[in-house]
Amino acid sequence: MPMSAAEIETMIKATLPGAEVEMTDLAGDNDHWAARVVAPQFAGKNRVQQHKMVYEALGGRMGGVLHALQLTTAIPTSD
Repeated sequence: MPMSAAEIETMIKATLPGAEVEMTDLAGDNDHWAARVVAPQFAGKNRVQQHKMVYEALGGRMGGVLHALQLTTAIPTSD
């Protein structure tokens, strides 16, 4: 059974406290997701390291119950 947006968001926020997560269902099937994750923990990390942090937060579910995730990461900006 595919993962819901809420499940994905909860797992990311549990590992990256303070993260802002925006989920989009790309195909309307609850199986192909896009996530935009903005987290202070990404500071000083390159894009590959940031993505790895998110994948680690998902606990190995990528490629299994989480079929596809288009990922965008960013560091919070101060206004």
